[in-house]
Amino acid sequence: MLKRVLIVFFITIYFTSCKVVKLTKSIDKKITTSFFDNQFTGIYIYDIEADKVLYNHNGNKYFTPASNAKIFTLFTGLEMLSDSVPAFKYAINKDTITILPTGDPTLFHPYFKDSTAFKMMKNYKKVNLITNNISDKRYGPGWAWEDFDSYFSPERSALPMYGNVLTIQNKDSLNIAPIFLKKQLKITDKGYGRKELSNSFYFDKNRKKETEIPMIINDSLLLNLWNDILPNKVNIIKKTPLKPSVIAYSIPTDTLYKRMMEVSDNFLAEQILILASSTLSDTLSSANARKHVLENQLKDLQQKPRWVDGSGLSRYNLFTPNSFVEVLTKMYQKMPEEKLFQFFPVGGKSGTLKNWYAGNPKPYIYAKSGTLGNNYNLSGYLITNSGKVLIFSYMNNHYMHSNTDVKRKMQAVFEELRDNY
Repeated sequence: MLKRVLIVFFITIYFTSCKVVKLTKSIDKKITTSFFDNQFTGIYIYDIEADKVLYNHNGNKYFTPASNAKIFTLFTGLEMLSDSVPAFKYAINKDTITILPTGDPTLFHPYFKDSTAFKMMKNYKKVNLITNNISDKRYGPGWAWEDFDSYFSPERSALPMYGNVLTIQNKDSLNIAPIFLKKQLKITDKGYGRKELSNSFYFDKNRKKETEIPMIINDSLLLNLWNDILPNKVNIIKKTPLKPSVIAYSIPTDTLYKRMMEVSDNFLAEQILILASSTLSDTLSSANARKHVLENQLKDLQQKPRWVDGSGLSRYNLFTPNSFVEVLTKMYQKMPEEKLFQFFPVGGKSGTLKNWYAGNPKPYIYAKSGTLGNNYNLSGYLITNSGKVLIFSYMNNHYMHSNTDVKRKMQAVFEELRDNY
């Protein structure tokens, strides 16, 4: 009996090895064509059940990750935040509430529309806000200055409101939020945006698509926004003898993570790191959150990244395919597959992957894309037809092809893995 079991075992090992060798040769052939001559490519594929690296091409080399950096941001949130978003810290003295922000991005956000702070603040005669407890600058290092009025580049702040953007809807009628800025919106015949150094906006009267334009966030604007909805109640102060320490919570963190990953929301990613830092001290610093995670939960990474922001907007970021697989593996080992996969765009079905990597008949890719000019990366989970879970990172930097052509090459590799492993 033992002899028969051993024979079956060695036969299985033999055929598995043959399958891996065949796959390796096939992928090698796909990525050694002239298409890849003038770009930098890295692929790392790991079979978690077998604890085996199936394929490694430049897996330990550093790449510009773009929004793949959000995988590290997701990991940070899962490690450092509780089940609900800490909306703010507060202290109460008679008829006055003093609020210390935590960086919660959901307050009056166009998608979440949370009103936790408003509901509490309206119950008090006087509201004191402390907004100088953040060390982060409004933009991350290496962000492009010309994106100041682009929807994907809102400012970071201690006390976000309305997603830190002016949202304009123009269907049956013109609607904007926050309404306070209506007087600073000019209707034009062409284009939309904002003046570089002031909250002066313009919008094409014929544009029907919902439009988001980043606001310049400062104390003057915040005070006006709050007093527009809570007249004569709100003041901004620099310090207080009180110590706001009681935490008010807003929405479930899972809801925040899912939105951030599915639509690759840069603003939410940045604020998640700021939120995480609020669990370390009253001073909000995304750098402190990154440092904490790298020195603790991720101290065993084989290649330490250069990690400068939460969104991946910065080209200063440098990560390896191997490090993405390591972090994805840690998350897979810590939580149920069903819960983890809900955070990621699904190939052919949702988010940034809706038009790519579709399964037949069911999805097989759950992953985060990352796109900057001349860079496209994808890291996540692949389910083979045999039911195996592969964790992968496929990174492309510095190419001159179209993104569509790059994605076609990637899809060929993914389908090979799906169908033949």
